[in-house]
Amino acid sequence: MRIAVVVKQVPAFAELALDADGRLIRTGLPLELNPYCRRAVSQAVELAPAGTESTVTVVTLGPPAAEDTLREAIAWGLERGCDVDGILVSDPAFAGSDTLATARALAAALRLTGPYDLVLAGRNSVDSETGQVPPELAELLGVPLLTGVRELRLEGATVRARCEHDDGWAEVEAALPALLTCAERLIQPCKVDADGRAAVPAERIGRLAAADLGPGPWGQAGSPTSVGAVRVHEVSREGIVLDGPVEVQVRKAVDVLVRRGALAARPDGAGRGRGEAVPRPGNRTGPAVAVVLEADRPHVAQELLSAAAELAEAIDGHVVALAEPAEADPARLGAWGADEVVVLAPLSFTTTAAEPAFLTAAIPRSGTPVGETGGTLAPEDVAGAIAGWAEQARPWAVLAPSTAWGREVAGRAAARLGAGLTGDAVGFDVEDGRLVAWKPAFGGQVVAAITASSPVQMATVRPGMLPRREPRRDGAVTTRLDVVSRSRTRTLAHARDDDTNVLAEAAVVVGVGEGLRPEDYAALDPLLGVLGAELGATRKVTDKGWLPHARQIGLTGRSIAPNLYVAVALSGKFNHMVGVRSAGTILAINEERDMPVFAAADVGIIGDWREVVSALVTELRSRL
Repeated sequence: MRIAVVVKQVPAFAELALDADGRLIRTGLPLELNPYCRRAVSQAVELAPAGTESTVTVVTLGPPAAEDTLREAIAWGLERGCDVDGILVSDPAFAGSDTLATARALAAALRLTGPYDLVLAGRNSVDSETGQVPPELAELLGVPLLTGVRELRLEGATVRARCEHDDGWAEVEAALPALLTCAERLIQPCKVDADGRAAVPAERIGRLAAADLGPGPWGQAGSPTSVGAVRVHEVSREGIVLDGPVEVQVRKAVDVLVRRGALAARPDGAGRGRGEAVPRPGNRTGPAVAVVLEADRPHVAQELLSAAAELAEAIDGHVVALAEPAEADPARLGAWGADEVVVLAPLSFTTTAAEPAFLTAAIPRSGTPVGETGGTLAPEDVAGAIAGWAEQARPWAVLAPSTAWGREVAGRAAARLGAGLTGDAVGFDVEDGRLVAWKPAFGGQVVAAITASSPVQMATVRPGMLPRREPRRDGAVTTRLDVVSRSRTRTLAHARDDDTNVLAEAAVVVGVGEGLRPEDYAALDPLLGVLGAELGATRKVTDKGWLPHARQIGLTGRSIAPNLYVAVALSGKFNHMVGVRSAGTILAINEERDMPVFAAADVGIIGDWREVVSALVTELRSRL
């Protein structure tokens, strides 16, 4: 078996700075292998054990310094007797590559050095957080994609995986060749020290320049998106750390919460209607703002349609919702802002010709549609339908949810259309008739304005970050679009263990670390009740399965923006606290004064969490 691993080098967060023009300074920053990519390397090495004919090729696109990531991956494999080589795709011509230009270069490199049976990648990179390159790469290679793989087994030419999604899981299988992205919990990450990396033989690393991959265009010239203004997300915390009897600390802490408005009703913002005038119907003769709706996510659908309606008003256009039959209620979607609903009607598909050789850009369309199935379409099928519709309708913009499903749909569609795609947008503007999408990066420490030069502008939108507008009374006209299902992946079982919008919409969140065990959570119920709060957690808690993955807050979890975040007996490490940078107020509770959580909080109480929580509930009940 030949396995390829696509990896990325990312800057160390602690050294972030901006230049005079407000752009992020990367030159001279300490660099490291992306955490998710470490899992991909480890998994590839495990699948290619010593004594077999299996090989692993690790590929990265970047400057000459990115060779260090290849050395670490190779060293990890060689230490375990695995045949591992590296390919550095490097050339000044690649400078300024966005996700689509990156995916195109990686696809060309894999075709040139392949064929491969399996391609592994990290689920996303922690600097940009979008997870766009893998679905764009899968589309360019013409292979199925399994996202967020938590458990994996190969059975001949079939891969079966348990995939970790935003708020649930799915058991999925696909025929090889395929591309898989690795979840954080899949396997032990590869880590090799500087001496081990330096010991890797130079001949293990090959190099490819732009000329080796073909005419391009590459880099900035081949990138349909560009970065504009960058805003630093400045967060100023009061840093008050109290002492003395617990009751006294609690009283003073609640005084701070009241003064800061942390106990007031949630202000206008994420996930709430703003009480504005009911939006007018769109101009059906004007440009279209399209919204791709994921099944069974009504809150996200309303947010997306609200954002689209606002954009449509700004450009004197209209809103088109694209949804599968179960979601395509014209009355409901029309009330939320849609002027037209395109129903994606699935057809079954009988293949009459073999799939093409691996690593070709061709997408086979051989076979005969045999009638409606009424089933749920795979993301790949939806992406193909969206791209085909967009080629004919030429919408001004296409929005999709920034979920595992939405990222694959949007990434694949963007790759087909050659469209600029902004991932994980948290806000929009319109300037000179073009879409400006505001995207967070580096754990939310900066927000960048992204624009697209392509005719169709695309963005995925972070759930829970945009307001839901007041419903209107207008319905929507309905049209039908038949969608051929290729069925290259098969879902064997799936379930949701939570709702991704719970934390996004919560006005108050109480966070716990592994210092509290599941049997302790009941002691927090009175606090959750008096505050109307939801329970969030650190990565270690969800790693242990004590709370669902959807409750994980932090660098590799989710970012939230509640009025109040209460950190109960957790240390407050950077990887967790970066997820609550947008909280209005942070209250920390811990027995140890030197914990980093107090530096990231507005007010801190020192004491045993049980005693503090009990006193806090009593005080809050007397105030609220």
